[in-house]
Amino acid sequence: MPAPERQPLWRRWVMDTAPLRHRPFRRLWSSTSVTAIGSQLTAVAVPKQIYDITGSSAWVGYASFAGLLPLIVFGLWGGAIADSVDRRTLLLVTNAGIAVTSLLFWLQALVHVDSAGLLMVLLAVQQGLFGMNSPARTASVARLVTEEELPAANALLSTVGGTGMILGPLLAGSLIPVLGLPVLYLADAVALVATLWAVWMLPPLPPLDGGGSRRAGWGEVVAGFRYIAARRVLMMSFLADIVAMVLGMPRALFPQLAAGRYEPWGEGFALGLLFAAIPVGAVLGGLLSGTFSRIRRHGLMVVAAVVAWGLAVTGFGLSGNLWWAAAFLALGGVADMVSMVFRSAILQSAATDEMRGRMQGVFTVVVAGGPRLADLLHGLGGSAFGPGAAVTAGGLLTVATMLALAAATPDFRRHAI
Repeated sequence: MPAPERQPLWRRWVMDTAPLRHRPFRRLWSSTSVTAIGSQLTAVAVPKQIYDITGSSAWVGYASFAGLLPLIVFGLWGGAIADSVDRRTLLLVTNAGIAVTSLLFWLQALVHVDSAGLLMVLLAVQQGLFGMNSPARTASVARLVTEEELPAANALLSTVGGTGMILGPLLAGSLIPVLGLPVLYLADAVALVATLWAVWMLPPLPPLDGGGSRRAGWGEVVAGFRYIAARRVLMMSFLADIVAMVLGMPRALFPQLAAGRYEPWGEGFALGLLFAAIPVGAVLGGLLSGTFSRIRRHGLMVVAAVVAWGLAVTGFGLSGNLWWAAAFLALGGVADMVSMVFRSAILQSAATDEMRGRMQGVFTVVVAGGPRLADLLHGLGGSAFGPGAAVTAGGLLTVATMLALAAATPDFRRHAI
């Protein structure tokens, strides 16, 4: 009997596409791929239009907060809904709602309503719908692939999301002067409508425990937090992200660093490179995710990834050369991708199906809120101690805190599937 053919080394390094063999997951992934760029077109167009109307960066900040609050509220509530209804139905309803808001964005831009208040209302509605959509989408993954394929599936989804974060703003920047803002909104709406078919073709995803008698009220949200508190592995998966993002995300200091330390390279070029470096690293990490997605020690990988993120941020804070700074940020992006892949896998495997929606709702809030808290802390630290010192201190504090938490929770370090 001939020996089995050995897989080429490069095939073990590149992204593991095995989850795409499952047709339902392939449809979910394809819908995410289509909207990844479109959503970023709107993400660029809204602050651009608000600034054009008001001439004030403060209004851009107000709009960001207007979108954050409904994202938090409906992210948590949407997780409870996702645990009590058919998740496919919830995806269809929320995707359709987001498409309608994109059409309304397009219409107001087309007829030149020029109202910052209307834009903020539309943004709040859209973010609320996204907050309900995201838990249902991510909680569905565990029903569409095997448990062993969860890291690879999350890497596939995150890579297309990261690619959209790179290509979307670049495409928006090139299209706005040529075609104008309305076209960006319309392109996002068309992409969302196109994905409805892929979601429609998913199999029904009703609660496995029947769930029909369970109300999706705030009592269920509270029950989700109690569920987390009683399971240290789940609690640590959230704490790891909070530590990394709140203590170590330095993006609020990019403008000050670009205008000061990296000004010799050109302020605009430096700023763009700093903002692009982390997503570029995340995408590269996703493309090479075969090097880590098959590892079973999920808890240990989260610890290692957060420590690596903190070290990369520390290196960035100490870098006087722009290219070294970008390289450290890109390494940080790789580490963040690894952390996200295994944190998502832990949530999807360690939580029971009737709780996965609520776990993903909390995940959505943590991912959205952590960097915003980091902006506040790093902004204050940069003003008080200088941007380099604030970034470096944040990176070192990330490493120390994560190692202390890992030492205190050996069951998390040992968590594996």
